[in-house]
Amino acid sequence: MKKTTQFLILFFACINLYSQNTYVFFGSFNRDKTTDAIYVYQLDTISGKLSKITAVKDIVSPSYLTLSPNGKFVFACTESKTPNGGKVSSFEFSPENKTLTFINSQSSGGENPVYMTVHKNGKWLINGNYTEGSVSVYPITDNGIINPIAQNFQYSEGSIDPERQKRSHIHSTVFSPNCDYLFLPDLGSDKIRCYKFEEDKTEPLVTAENPFTQTALGSGPRHFTFHPNGKFAYCIEEIAGHISAYRYENGKLDSIQRIAAHPEDYKGNFESSDIHISPDGHFLYASNRGEKNNIAIYSIGNDGKLTLIGYQSTLGNHPRVFAIDETGKFLIVTNTISGNVFVFKRNAKTGLLKKVGRELKMKSVSCVKIRKY
Repeated sequence: MKKTTQFLILFFACINLYSQNTYVFFGSFNRDKTTDAIYVYQLDTISGKLSKITAVKDIVSPSYLTLSPNGKFVFACTESKTPNGGKVSSFEFSPENKTLTFINSQSSGGENPVYMTVHKNGKWLINGNYTEGSVSVYPITDNGIINPIAQNFQYSEGSIDPERQKRSHIHSTVFSPNCDYLFLPDLGSDKIRCYKFEEDKTEPLVTAENPFTQTALGSGPRHFTFHPNGKFAYCIEEIAGHISAYRYENGKLDSIQRIAAHPEDYKGNFESSDIHISPDGHFLYASNRGEKNNIAIYSIGNDGKLTLIGYQSTLGNHPRVFAIDETGKFLIVTNTISGNVFVFKRNAKTGLLKKVGRELKMKSVSCVKIRKY
């Protein structure tokens, strides 16, 4: 009996330890160096509870975050929405010491950086600048230092919306599953731009055979994601409030479906924002801002096509970015205008979401990333 009790104590202690090694990183539009800018929380993967670990000040508006493949470094778009400003910054995260330490910054190569990604080899950082429409490429050292820009491409053409599409607006930078191509949804020109990525070159972005995919005019492509099987890709369209599905192979996107992210009878502003797929590849989630403030939930067929299941309120205003943990158990959403965060538990069979834990207040929270260490 005594051995059994000791075994159970050890067993539950191991479960508790395992449940505490997942960390959540939040970015924000803090506007003020004296206030918290990046927040780090610990996620209890049994209950869904978030516990604050640390926060970083002395930087302005780290609106979007991404992590290095090994999780050691956090990269941020800083000075977002700062007139004539824009930087990319790096930080080192230590789960042992529970610290996030500033390393260095570089110019973003344009105004209003909004999205960044890191190559799977951890040696290249790609940043997209929204306001004037450009993309910048940076070498990264093994100790997390961002080196000066190696390449910068500026785009100018717009599309049919006179208010939103006077010129190019790059809104995300997404590698293909093998990291041999880079895709750049351009909200301003209604194009998903594409470059071949040759990682061993000092200037890795190379003109692709198919340099762009034309989206529906006035659609405003924003964020982009690939299915875990690498055969399909999906783009959320901010202005038109639709999701376009594509068959993918070797840098080429072939359209297979375009489906509304809102109910067909909805007449308000769309402002669709983020898009992610569950790790098992069975469900796709897309966030809508504006009047609805919800997450649209779809099942994904074997042919890559989407079927709407329903909607989940984000319980706040302006869900800019959300994330799904690598187990697929939890979805965490940031509501920027209302300044709050909610954790939802995901039903693996139905794809539906249920709120767990309590509301977290976080002023102008704008981004979330989740990582298990």
